[in-house]
Amino acid sequence: MAGSDYLTRRKAIEESMSGYATATQGRPMGFDATLLHFYETQAGDTNRLEIYGYTDRFSYAPGESVSLHVSTTADRYAIEVQRDGASPETVYRVEDQPGALHPTPADCSARGCGWPVSHVFEISADWPSGFYRIFLHAGRGDARARHEHFFVVRPEGAARRNRMLLVHATATWTAYNGWGGSSHYGGIEGPEHDQRSSRLSIQRPFERGFLWLPVGAPRIPIRDASPPGAIPIYPNFDFAYSRGFGKFYAAAGYPTFQRPFLVWAEQNGYDFDHFTQHDLDARPELLESYAAVVIVGHDEYWTREMREAIDGYVDSGGHVARFGANFMWQIRLEDEGNTQVCHWGGDDDPVLGTDRQHLFTSAWEDPRVGWPGARSTGLNACRGMYARISGATPRSSGGYTVYRPEHWAFEGTDLYFGDVFGGEAQLAGYEVDGVDYTFHGGLPHPTGKDGAPDNLEILAMAPATIGATERSHDGAVYFVGEADLHVAAALVLGEDTNENREKLVRGSGMMAAFERGRGSVFNAGTCEWVSGLIHRDIFTERITRNVLDRFARSE
Repeated sequence: MAGSDYLTRRKAIEESMSGYATATQGRPMGFDATLLHFYETQAGDTNRLEIYGYTDRFSYAPGESVSLHVSTTADRYAIEVQRDGASPETVYRVEDQPGALHPTPADCSARGCGWPVSHVFEISADWPSGFYRIFLHAGRGDARARHEHFFVVRPEGAARRNRMLLVHATATWTAYNGWGGSSHYGGIEGPEHDQRSSRLSIQRPFERGFLWLPVGAPRIPIRDASPPGAIPIYPNFDFAYSRGFGKFYAAAGYPTFQRPFLVWAEQNGYDFDHFTQHDLDARPELLESYAAVVIVGHDEYWTREMREAIDGYVDSGGHVARFGANFMWQIRLEDEGNTQVCHWGGDDDPVLGTDRQHLFTSAWEDPRVGWPGARSTGLNACRGMYARISGATPRSSGGYTVYRPEHWAFEGTDLYFGDVFGGEAQLAGYEVDGVDYTFHGGLPHPTGKDGAPDNLEILAMAPATIGATERSHDGAVYFVGEADLHVAAALVLGEDTNENREKLVRGSGMMAAFERGRGSVFNAGTCEWVSGLIHRDIFTERITRNVLDRFARSE
């Protein structure tokens, strides 16, 4: 849709959604909405009913107090707190709170909103470790507004209940959250107000869709193979744009990845204590009493401290079950964990060329960082990357091909060499991890050139690419295209040349396992592993049980 019809429709959509905004500098009239930088923010119009809020931290120990910062155009509002899971339980509710509208700074994405504390409540000693969602309810006449936030009750001392610890990917959620205007992927920074932000504050709300989603919200991988000549479509972007959800709700966030896993696990008899990546950075000693650490979904951003904590845990006998992928970027947390920093390998990172260069925020494979990701997780993002999205393997099976069916992870599945599982669920997407590999005797083996451990066993594979093919079909827009290949060649191999691009362009998503020190790691190698659980794929379910059962009972 182009011209006046397009603009009329876009204006009507934006006016119908409180706090829904766009940044269109430099875009041609009639451009595809998938490339539009749209974001959620406070409108600040007292004629519109709206409510937003955030907590002072992401996690708390029993007995600590939660400070809630709320801005609303309503005179009164209510707070409801639920411990979430297969059977959500309301643990706290308070009505008739006085509402107040607070200004939102233009640079709130980077500096925080700075709203005053509106309400304080205490974490009761009998609240178990878990993921707690906060629902803020406001009303005016027949109109209703709601906003969601969260906190995690972490285990400390006697609060430890389980043998497995679920780590929530709060750094990746922060990277994709554009509330207030900017994320690590787009924004309103810079002189033209069209630049991403290298600094992001956690002292702000999350966009709609990061904590709650309606049933049926589209996921990213392409569901149906398209005919020849078809152009890429992006149902998740269309859904977000037309309904006022965060643009990247399907790329990061609790309801897309962690919640479906948690619900499935609890329904199947598994229970976890809960942790955030921010806890992993600040409180690594809390890992020591757990047999297994579980990581789920899109888990792209890590600090050096987080990674050191996991490595030390595995070396000392811990077990990591990673049902996720896209292990890509080193970041930093500053301001006591309130600010996340990522320059994506840019020369503007102030630590470059100093004695702190090991903290340079770039890909783990960047020689200036010098710590290949595969040394910790067995796999890395740069040797896998995209599958079943845009021009990246759009007609692949979407499943994993089995190569080592005798491995313990496949016990009881009855899978054979060459079988494909998870295709209907589009399990092998949308971002996947792999390593440099070769074939011997019909089986894949790591070459070790990218830091992969010698004892890594590649169990299953699916084709992927870091350079999605762009074709000149009329109307085609490639959100994922060839540009990422140029960036990867420069960051990983030092120079963006045809030769270096050829070395990286053909990747593979991989399911893999290895032992390290006295511990071990299982890596599913795909963001969408949870989709296999959502679709009740019998093979994905059995493999997940095998991993959890083996790691939970390990001493």
